Amino acid sequence: MATLTTGLVFLGAAVIAVPIFKRLKLGAILGYLVAGLIIGPSVLNLVSDPDTILHFAELGVVLLLFVIGLELEPQKLWRMRNQIMFTGGGQLAITAFLIFAAMLLFGFSFNVALVVGLAVALSSTAFAIQLMSEHRILKTPPGQQGFSVLLMQDLAVIPILLLVAALSDSGSATAPPWWMSVLAIAIVLVAGRYLINPFLGLLARYGSEEVMTAAALLIVMATAVGMQASGLSMGMGAFVAGMLLANSSFKHQLETEIEPFKGLLLGLFFIAIGMNLDLSLLVSQPLTIVGCAVALVVLKTAVIFTILKLAKQSGTDSMRIALMLSQGGEFAFVVMAQASASALLPQMVADQVTLVVGISMAMTAPLVILHSMWFNSKNCPNVYESDVQDDHPQVLIAGFGRFGQITGRILGAHNIPFTALDTDAEHIEFVKKFGNKVYFGDASRLDILKRAGIEQVRVLLIAVDNEEKALEIARLVREQYPHISIVARLRNRMNVADFDELGVTHIVREVFDSSLDAATRVLQEYGFSTAQANYFVQVFKHHDEEILLRSIQNPVSAQDAVERSKQNRKDLESLFKQDKADIL
Repeated sequence: MATLTTGLVFLGAAVIAVPIFKRLKLGAILGYLVAGLIIGPSVLNLVSDPDTILHFAELGVVLLLFVIGLELEPQKLWRMRNQIMFTGGGQLAITAFLIFAAMLLFGFSFNVALVVGLAVALSSTAFAIQLMSEHRILKTPPGQQGFSVLLMQDLAVIPILLLVAALSDSGSATAPPWWMSVLAIAIVLVAGRYLINPFLGLLARYGSEEVMTAAALLIVMATAVGMQASGLSMGMGAFVAGMLLANSSFKHQLETEIEPFKGLLLGLFFIAIGMNLDLSLLVSQPLTIVGCAVALVVLKTAVIFTILKLAKQSGTDSMRIALMLSQGGEFAFVVMAQASASALLPQMVADQVTLVVGISMAMTAPLVILHSMWFNSKNCPNVYESDVQDDHPQVLIAGFGRFGQITGRILGAHNIPFTALDTDAEHIEFVKKFGNKVYFGDASRLDILKRAGIEQVRVLLIAVDNEEKALEIARLVREQYPHISIVARLRNRMNVADFDELGVTHIVREVFDSSLDAATRVLQEYGFSTAQANYFVQVFKHHDEEILLRSIQNPVSAQDAVERSKQNRKDLESLFKQDKADIL
């Protein structure tokens, strides 16, 4: 009963605090932190054991690292290598060094200064991406510079966590030998390269959606636990597994299955962090805590602004991006929790850093809003329209069997990028060998469509071999994205009216045109001239389309449909008789 009550408190705090903070444009993370602070020992004391909850909620961080690994496609990293190394690497190195040097001057030990400097140099990916997306700057050149900073920080998380573990003295006597760590990494690399995709393919063929969800969690947890048993961190295992699957056909499906668990557990993690915040420190040391938070924001803003200016961005763009990345990040909480648990940092220092990072997060959104208001007053725009190429193609093919492949081949021949979704794993792997971007996924699920980039799509070809599923996809896309042009494959002419009601007028009847071609060839072989054969077939096609149009405009019962079909055949017969008379 106590567990259910605790869960009720967590859920209630989250659903109240997060919408309020998002409405205030302060971000969900800050909402979780404040919710945890209120229900924790410092305020209401509704939950009295935050440490146990924090230990369990760290699974959310593991899942987050897995998703980050999935997003780090080797091609993307290579394409942005200069920006990542110079912009992102420069920001991280300079910020960490300045904080490290300042802490040494104030008398902190080398290890403490190093860990804190690296931890608070990381920005919040969730905060920054949300702000850049809201201001429509993410896809612009300055936004991509800011994104490269976040990418570098994401790449640096695992080395920082490993450094914390290496600097810690706790448990070193019982640590596994070095060769176990090397062996664990080798096993993960081999499994990710040769075993996981075939394993997921078998499950996709013989399993179900629930089994795929279980498989996604199994992959993450197995690699995480294996790495931990070998002396490395759980996060590193999940991160490596994600990177190995970044180009997998199952990428979108895995992201979709993991997302709910990641979101809930990560939210629980931030609530647990909020519960562990020591408000007495803020009361007893207000100038120190607030002063350090302001100093952190000013320092990171100055460093990022300078680097972006050196990258030839405008002053306005550089300042906007610098403010969006000026806060401490969620991984500072992770590093502080790990460092304090291993006695690398005094608990007091960890609590102070956690408070400083939380306050810096609270400062970010208001500063960005004030900056935008200031430049709006000077008739300067605060938003951008994207002027760079989107990551996702503008054509999406739902169903990549023989029907969808024809369109895909024609698009590929003309260098028109497309994304295809299909639920046949073997089929996907075969087609992917020829360089097409094809993923495993059910196109009738909105979350899968979003992962596949439906927001950037202009044209959707529904080519699935199931008319009920095709209608479901059309209904979903028409409801959520009415601007997208839909072309739909159809077998049964009786279902045309259902698509017409949705405004889907580009209907391709699967065997109709090929049947007309066959009929034309039969007439030619029978003895009619090419012109006569084509004419007869065109008469039939025109007549059939008129019948179909009338059936859409005037739907009838099944019995009436039979009578109408008989009359249609009589009409067509009279047309042929008239055509024959005209020809003769």
